[in-house]
Amino acid sequence: MGLRHSVTVAAPPPRRRAAGGHAERRGPDVDHVDGVRLPELDGSPPRKALPRTLGWLSLALGVGALAEPTPLARLTGVDDSPAAVAIIRAVGLRELSHGAALVAGRHPGGWVWTRVAGDALDLSLLGRALAHRRGERRRRLALTTAVIAGITAVDLAVAVAATRARRARDRMIRISLGVTVNRSPAEAYRFWRDLENLPRFMAHLESVRADDLRRSHWIARGPAGRHIEWDAEIIDDQPNRSVAWRSMPGAQVPNAGRVRFLPAPGDRGTEVRVQLAYAPPAGSLGRAVAKLFGEEPEQQVRDDLRRFKQMLEAGEVVRSDGSPNGISVRQQVMQRPAQPLPDTRR
Repeated sequence: MGLRHSVTVAAPPPRRRAAGGHAERRGPDVDHVDGVRLPELDGSPPRKALPRTLGWLSLALGVGALAEPTPLARLTGVDDSPAAVAIIRAVGLRELSHGAALVAGRHPGGWVWTRVAGDALDLSLLGRALAHRRGERRRRLALTTAVIAGITAVDLAVAVAATRARRARDRMIRISLGVTVNRSPAEAYRFWRDLENLPRFMAHLESVRADDLRRSHWIARGPAGRHIEWDAEIIDDQPNRSVAWRSMPGAQVPNAGRVRFLPAPGDRGTEVRVQLAYAPPAGSLGRAVAKLFGEEPEQQVRDDLRRFKQMLEAGEVVRSDGSPNGISVRQQVMQRPAQPLPDTRR
Protein backbone atom coordinates (compact mmCIF):
# COMPACT_ATOMS: atom_id res chain seq x y z
CA MET A 1 0.00 0.00 0.00
CA GLY A 2 3.08 2.22 0.18
CA LEU A 3 4.89 4.00 -2.66
CA ARG A 4 6.47 1.50 -4.99
CA HIS A 5 8.75 3.89 -6.86
CA SER A 6 10.90 6.86 -6.01
CA VAL A 7 9.03 10.14 -6.15
CA THR A 8 11.06 13.22 -7.01
CA VAL A 9 10.04 16.59 -5.60
CA ALA A 10 11.37 20.09 -5.93
CA ALA A 11 13.51 20.28 -2.82
CA PRO A 12 16.92 21.88 -2.28
CA PRO A 13 19.91 19.61 -1.89
CA PRO A 14 20.66 18.42 1.62
CA ARG A 15 22.87 20.69 3.68
CA ARG A 16 24.14 18.15 6.17
CA ARG A 17 23.37 14.85 7.77
CA ALA A 18 20.03 14.98 9.57
CA ALA A 19 19.80 14.82 13.30
CA GLY A 20 17.24 12.49 14.83
CA GLY A 21 16.81 10.46 11.68
CA HIS A 22 13.75 8.53 12.65
CA ALA A 23 10.22 9.12 13.84
CA GLU A 24 10.06 9.09 17.58
CA ARG A 25 7.44 9.44 20.28
CA ARG A 26 7.43 12.83 21.95
CA GLY A 27 6.35 14.19 25.32
CA PRO A 28 2.86 15.43 26.25
CA ASP A 29 0.72 16.48 23.34
CA VAL A 30 0.42 20.17 22.57
CA ASP A 31 -3.09 21.09 23.69
CA HIS A 32 -3.50 24.35 21.82
CA VAL A 33 -2.49 25.90 18.53
CA ASP A 34 -2.56 29.63 19.20
CA GLY A 35 -5.86 29.33 21.03
CA VAL A 36 -7.48 26.76 18.70
CA ARG A 37 -8.38 23.55 20.52
CA LEU A 38 -9.16 20.25 18.85
CA PRO A 39 -11.14 17.98 21.17
CA GLU A 40 -10.35 15.01 18.90
CA LEU A 41 -6.63 15.46 19.49
CA ASP A 42 -6.46 17.00 22.92
CA GLY A 43 -8.76 14.57 24.68
CA SER A 44 -10.90 17.43 25.91
CA PRO A 45 -13.45 16.53 28.58
CA PRO A 46 -17.07 16.28 27.50
CA ARG A 47 -19.21 19.37 27.57
CA LYS A 48 -20.81 19.58 31.00
CA ALA A 49 -22.87 22.76 30.68
CA LEU A 50 -26.24 21.05 30.19
CA PRO A 51 -25.70 18.29 32.79
CA ARG A 52 -24.55 20.92 35.29
CA THR A 53 -27.63 23.04 34.54
CA LEU A 54 -29.80 20.00 35.23
CA GLY A 55 -27.83 19.53 38.43
CA TRP A 56 -28.70 23.01 39.66
CA LEU A 57 -32.35 22.34 38.76
CA SER A 58 -32.24 19.14 40.81
CA LEU A 59 -30.75 21.00 43.77
CA ALA A 60 -33.49 23.64 43.61
CA LEU A 61 -36.22 21.00 43.41
CA GLY A 62 -34.65 19.01 46.22
CA VAL A 63 -34.39 21.99 48.56
CA GLY A 64 -37.97 23.01 47.79
CA ALA A 65 -39.30 19.50 48.37
CA LEU A 66 -37.56 19.18 51.74
CA ALA A 67 -38.29 22.71 52.95
CA GLU A 68 -41.94 23.00 51.92
CA PRO A 69 -43.42 19.56 51.25
CA THR A 70 -46.97 20.46 52.34
CA PRO A 71 -47.41 23.53 50.05
CA LEU A 72 -45.84 21.51 47.23
CA ALA A 73 -48.34 18.70 47.79
CA ARG A 74 -51.16 21.25 47.60
CA LEU A 75 -49.71 22.83 44.46
CA THR A 76 -49.45 19.50 42.67
CA GLY A 77 -52.91 18.30 43.74
CA VAL A 78 -51.93 15.40 46.03
CA ASP A 79 -52.51 17.13 49.37
CA ASP A 80 -55.41 14.75 50.12
CA SER A 81 -53.02 11.77 50.39
CA PRO A 82 -51.52 10.97 53.83
CA ALA A 83 -48.37 9.63 52.15
CA ALA A 84 -47.83 12.68 49.94
CA VAL A 85 -45.49 14.56 52.29
CA ALA A 86 -43.26 11.52 52.87
CA ILE A 87 -43.06 10.77 49.13
CA ILE A 88 -42.24 14.42 48.30
CA ARG A 89 -39.43 14.42 50.87
CA ALA A 90 -38.03 11.19 49.43
CA VAL A 91 -38.12 12.73 45.97
CA GLY A 92 -36.35 15.79 47.39
CA LEU A 93 -33.51 13.67 48.82
CA ARG A 94 -33.13 11.92 45.47
CA GLU A 95 -32.99 15.23 43.61
CA LEU A 96 -30.35 16.55 46.01
CA SER A 97 -28.13 13.52 45.40
CA HIS A 98 -28.53 13.84 41.62
CA GLY A 99 -27.92 17.58 41.75
CA ALA A 100 -24.76 17.33 43.84
CA ALA A 101 -23.27 14.71 41.50
CA LEU A 102 -24.13 16.64 38.32
CA VAL A 103 -22.83 19.96 39.63
CA ALA A 104 -19.60 18.24 40.68
CA GLY A 105 -19.25 17.16 37.05
CA ARG A 106 -18.14 13.58 37.60
CA HIS A 107 -19.55 11.03 35.15
CA PRO A 108 -22.35 13.39 34.00
CA GLY A 109 -23.73 10.92 31.48
CA GLY A 110 -24.40 8.25 34.10
CA TRP A 111 -25.98 10.65 36.55
CA VAL A 112 -28.27 12.12 33.88
CA TRP A 113 -29.51 8.60 33.23
CA THR A 114 -30.34 8.31 36.94
CA ARG A 115 -32.40 11.48 36.53
CA VAL A 116 -34.24 9.83 33.63
CA ALA A 117 -34.97 6.82 35.85
CA GLY A 118 -36.22 9.14 38.60
CA ASP A 119 -38.41 10.98 36.11
CA ALA A 120 -39.92 7.68 34.98
CA LEU A 121 -40.72 6.80 38.59
CA ASP A 122 -42.30 10.22 39.16
CA LEU A 123 -44.44 9.87 36.02
CA SER A 124 -45.58 6.45 37.21
CA LEU A 125 -46.63 7.85 40.59
CA LEU A 126 -48.38 10.80 38.98
CA GLY A 127 -50.21 8.49 36.60
CA ARG A 128 -51.56 6.44 39.51
CA ALA A 129 -52.57 9.62 41.34
CA LEU A 130 -54.40 10.95 38.28
CA ALA A 131 -56.60 7.87 38.18
CA HIS A 132 -58.01 8.70 41.63
CA ARG A 133 -58.46 12.49 41.35
CA ARG A 134 -61.28 14.61 40.03
CA GLY A 135 -61.96 18.30 39.58
CA GLU A 136 -59.37 20.90 40.57
CA ARG A 137 -56.90 18.37 42.00
CA ARG A 138 -56.95 16.44 38.73
CA ARG A 139 -56.20 19.63 36.78
CA ARG A 140 -53.25 20.39 39.06
CA LEU A 141 -51.96 16.85 38.69
CA ALA A 142 -52.33 16.99 34.91
CA LEU A 143 -50.29 20.21 34.78
CA THR A 144 -47.64 18.72 37.08
CA THR A 145 -47.49 15.59 34.91
CA ALA A 146 -47.02 17.70 31.77
CA VAL A 147 -44.17 19.64 33.41
CA ILE A 148 -42.43 16.44 34.58
CA ALA A 149 -42.88 14.92 31.11
CA GLY A 150 -41.16 17.95 29.59
CA ILE A 151 -38.27 17.67 32.06
CA THR A 152 -38.03 13.96 31.27
CA ALA A 153 -37.71 14.71 27.55
CA VAL A 154 -34.85 17.14 28.23
CA ASP A 155 -33.13 14.69 30.58
CA LEU A 156 -33.44 11.90 28.01
CA ALA A 157 -32.00 14.05 25.21
CA VAL A 158 -29.04 15.11 27.36
CA ALA A 159 -28.41 11.52 28.50
CA VAL A 160 -28.44 10.18 24.93
CA ALA A 161 -26.10 12.95 23.74
CA ALA A 162 -23.69 12.32 26.63
CA THR A 163 -23.65 8.58 25.93
CA ARG A 164 -22.96 9.09 22.23
CA ALA A 165 -20.17 11.56 22.98
CA ARG A 166 -18.56 9.14 25.43
CA ARG A 167 -18.70 6.28 22.91
CA ALA A 168 -17.19 8.52 20.24
CA ARG A 169 -14.33 9.46 22.59
CA ASP A 170 -13.78 5.84 23.56
CA ARG A 171 -13.36 4.69 19.98
CA MET A 172 -11.15 7.59 18.93
CA ILE A 173 -7.60 6.46 18.17
CA ARG A 174 -4.97 9.13 18.88
CA ILE A 175 -1.41 9.11 17.60
CA SER A 176 1.35 11.54 18.53
CA LEU A 177 4.76 11.22 16.87
CA GLY A 178 7.60 13.46 15.79
CA VAL A 179 10.63 13.57 13.54
CA THR A 180 13.56 15.96 13.12
CA VAL A 181 14.31 17.06 9.56
CA ASN A 182 17.33 18.98 8.33
CA ARG A 183 15.32 21.79 6.85
CA SER A 184 13.99 25.12 8.12
CA PRO A 185 10.48 25.38 9.60
CA ALA A 186 9.45 27.47 6.58
CA GLU A 187 10.54 24.76 4.12
CA ALA A 188 8.83 21.98 6.07
CA TYR A 189 5.66 24.04 6.46
CA ARG A 190 5.45 24.94 2.75
CA PHE A 191 5.74 21.34 1.68
CA TRP A 192 3.14 20.07 4.16
CA ARG A 193 0.77 22.99 3.64
CA ASP A 194 0.39 21.99 0.00
CA LEU A 195 -2.01 19.19 0.92
CA GLU A 196 -1.70 17.59 -2.50
CA ASN A 197 1.85 16.63 -1.47
CA LEU A 198 0.61 14.42 1.36
CA PRO A 199 -0.04 11.26 -0.73
CA ARG A 200 3.63 11.41 -1.80
CA PHE A 201 4.74 10.26 1.61
CA MET A 202 1.55 9.09 3.36
CA ALA A 203 1.14 5.54 2.16
CA HIS A 204 -2.53 5.20 3.11
CA LEU A 205 -3.56 8.24 1.07
CA GLU A 206 -4.39 7.79 -2.58
CA SER A 207 -5.09 11.45 -3.35
CA VAL A 208 -5.86 14.82 -1.83
CA ARG A 209 -7.52 17.50 -3.93
CA ALA A 210 -7.43 21.08 -2.66
CA ASP A 211 -10.77 22.70 -3.52
CA ASP A 212 -9.74 26.09 -2.13
CA LEU A 213 -7.41 27.50 0.50
CA ARG A 214 -9.27 25.73 3.30
CA ARG A 215 -11.32 22.83 1.97
CA SER A 216 -10.07 19.64 0.38
CA HIS A 217 -11.23 16.18 -0.69
CA TRP A 218 -9.32 13.11 0.54
CA ILE A 219 -9.29 9.51 -0.71
CA ALA A 220 -7.57 6.88 1.43
CA ARG A 221 -6.93 3.17 1.18
CA GLY A 222 -8.51 1.20 3.99
CA PRO A 223 -8.10 -2.40 5.15
CA ALA A 224 -8.76 -5.17 2.63
CA GLY A 225 -8.50 -2.79 -0.34
CA ARG A 226 -11.40 -0.56 0.65
CA HIS A 227 -11.43 3.10 -0.37
CA ILE A 228 -12.66 5.78 2.00
CA GLU A 229 -13.41 9.38 0.95
CA TRP A 230 -14.12 12.50 2.99
CA ASP A 231 -13.97 16.27 2.86
CA ALA A 232 -11.80 18.21 5.28
CA GLU A 233 -11.18 21.82 6.20
CA ILE A 234 -8.20 23.63 7.63
CA ILE A 235 -9.32 25.24 10.87
CA ASP A 236 -6.02 26.85 11.86
CA ASP A 237 -3.11 27.95 9.69
CA GLN A 238 -0.07 29.70 11.16
CA PRO A 239 2.50 30.12 8.36
CA ASN A 240 5.83 28.42 9.13
CA ARG A 241 4.49 27.29 12.52
CA SER A 242 1.49 24.98 12.39
CA VAL A 243 -1.47 23.60 10.44
CA ALA A 244 -4.59 21.98 11.90
CA TRP A 245 -7.41 20.33 9.98
CA ARG A 246 -10.58 18.36 10.64
CA SER A 247 -12.91 16.20 8.56
CA MET A 248 -16.25 17.72 7.66
CA PRO A 249 -19.48 16.42 9.26
CA GLY A 250 -20.70 13.17 7.75
CA ALA A 251 -17.26 11.67 7.12
CA GLN A 252 -17.16 7.85 7.13
CA VAL A 253 -14.10 8.01 9.34
CA PRO A 254 -14.15 11.20 11.44
CA ASN A 255 -10.59 12.44 11.81
CA ALA A 256 -8.48 15.44 12.72
CA GLY A 257 -4.82 16.35 12.54
CA ARG A 258 -2.30 18.92 13.63
CA VAL A 259 1.33 19.37 12.67
CA ARG A 260 3.74 21.85 14.25
CA PHE A 261 7.10 22.98 12.90
CA LEU A 262 9.49 23.94 15.69
CA PRO A 263 13.16 24.97 15.40
CA ALA A 264 15.25 22.07 16.66
CA PRO A 265 17.72 22.79 19.47
CA GLY A 266 21.26 23.61 18.40
CA ASP A 267 20.20 24.74 14.92
CA ARG A 268 19.67 21.12 13.86
CA GLY A 269 16.76 21.78 11.54
CA THR A 270 13.06 21.43 12.42
CA GLU A 271 11.14 19.26 14.82
CA VAL A 272 7.96 18.19 13.05
CA ARG A 273 5.40 17.14 15.65
CA VAL A 274 2.31 15.39 14.34
CA GLN A 275 -0.93 14.58 16.13
CA LEU A 276 -3.60 12.52 14.39
CA ALA A 277 -6.91 11.19 15.63
CA TYR A 278 -9.60 9.16 13.91
CA ALA A 279 -12.57 7.00 14.76
CA PRO A 280 -12.51 3.68 12.85
CA PRO A 281 -15.89 2.56 11.50
CA ALA A 282 -16.13 -0.42 13.83
CA GLY A 283 -14.36 1.02 16.86
CA SER A 284 -11.93 -1.36 18.54
CA LEU A 285 -13.01 -4.10 16.14
CA GLY A 286 -11.94 -1.91 13.24
CA ARG A 287 -8.49 -1.49 14.75
CA ALA A 288 -8.24 -5.23 15.40
CA VAL A 289 -9.06 -5.91 11.73
CA ALA A 290 -6.43 -3.36 10.66
CA LYS A 291 -3.83 -5.11 12.82
CA LEU A 292 -4.85 -8.45 11.32
CA PHE A 293 -3.96 -7.07 7.90
CA GLY A 294 -0.72 -5.68 9.30
CA GLU A 295 -1.84 -2.06 9.02
CA GLU A 296 -1.03 -0.81 12.52
CA PRO A 297 -1.90 2.93 12.51
CA GLU A 298 1.04 4.08 14.62
CA GLN A 299 3.53 2.20 12.48
CA GLN A 300 1.96 3.69 9.35
CA VAL A 301 2.45 7.21 10.68
CA ARG A 302 6.00 6.38 11.74
CA ASP A 303 6.79 5.19 8.21
CA ASP A 304 5.06 8.25 6.73
CA LEU A 305 7.26 10.59 8.76
CA ARG A 306 10.35 8.68 7.71
CA ARG A 307 9.36 9.19 4.06
CA PHE A 308 8.57 12.88 4.71
CA LYS A 309 12.08 13.31 6.09
CA GLN A 310 13.60 11.60 3.04
CA MET A 311 11.66 13.76 0.61
CA LEU A 312 12.66 17.01 2.25
CA GLU A 313 16.31 16.10 2.72
CA ALA A 314 17.05 13.94 -0.34
CA GLY A 315 14.35 15.09 -2.74
CA GLU A 316 12.94 11.57 -3.12
CA VAL A 317 11.75 8.55 -1.19
CA VAL A 318 14.61 6.06 -1.03
CA ARG A 319 13.64 2.48 -1.81
CA SER A 320 15.48 -0.82 -1.79
CA ASP A 321 14.56 -4.46 -1.62
CA GLY A 322 15.52 -4.44 2.05
CA SER A 323 13.90 -1.22 3.18
CA PRO A 324 10.57 -1.62 4.98
CA ASN A 325 7.47 -0.33 3.27
CA GLY A 326 4.86 -0.76 5.95
CA ILE A 327 4.12 -3.83 8.05
CA SER A 328 1.30 -5.51 6.17
CA VAL A 329 1.70 -9.23 5.54
CA ARG A 330 1.65 -8.66 1.79
CA GLN A 331 4.36 -6.01 1.93
CA GLN A 332 6.62 -8.07 4.17
CA VAL A 333 6.28 -11.21 2.05
CA MET A 334 7.13 -9.31 -1.15
CA GLN A 335 10.33 -7.84 0.31
CA ARG A 336 13.66 -9.51 -0.41
CA PRO A 337 16.89 -9.22 1.53
CA ALA A 338 19.00 -6.25 0.46
CA GLN A 339 21.93 -7.17 -1.81
CA PRO A 340 25.09 -5.14 -2.52
CA LEU A 341 25.14 -3.46 -5.91
CA PRO A 342 27.39 -5.04 -8.58
CA ASP A 343 30.78 -3.42 -8.99
CA THR A 344 29.75 -2.05 -12.36
CA ARG A 345 26.88 -0.09 -10.76
CA ARG A 346 28.82 1.34 -7.81
